[in-house]
Amino acid sequence: MKNIQIIDGAQNCTFSIFQATDEEFALIFPGPGQDIEFAEDLWKRIRKKQPQALDGLAERPILKTEANGIHGTLFYGFEAKRKHFPKTKRERDWNPLSINTAQRRLYGQEV
Repeated sequence: MKNIQIIDGAQNCTFSIFQATDEEFALIFPGPGQDIEFAEDLWKRIRKKQPQALDGLAERPILKTEANGIHGTLFYGFEAKRKHFPKTKRERDWNPLSINTAQRRLYGQEV
């Protein structure tokens, strides 16, 4: 199982984490090394062929204190902000000017 954090614009700001099967994770994050996805892109991809494929995901929340890492982030309602995200939808590909020095070292980036 892999942990996915859901980030949305809801007033309650829970930013909950859910456990995904390997199949669900691959469906949500299909690109090589991808760990960022936008709900709008996901639903366009699966709504006709696999609309119920992720129904079980909502039934597997996990406490943040018990999560052993976050393997991916699914964003809802970030259409206006998507231009700031890496086109590869990989966390490690942020623009070096958008992250701090320690993160650049972590991702092996230079400025």
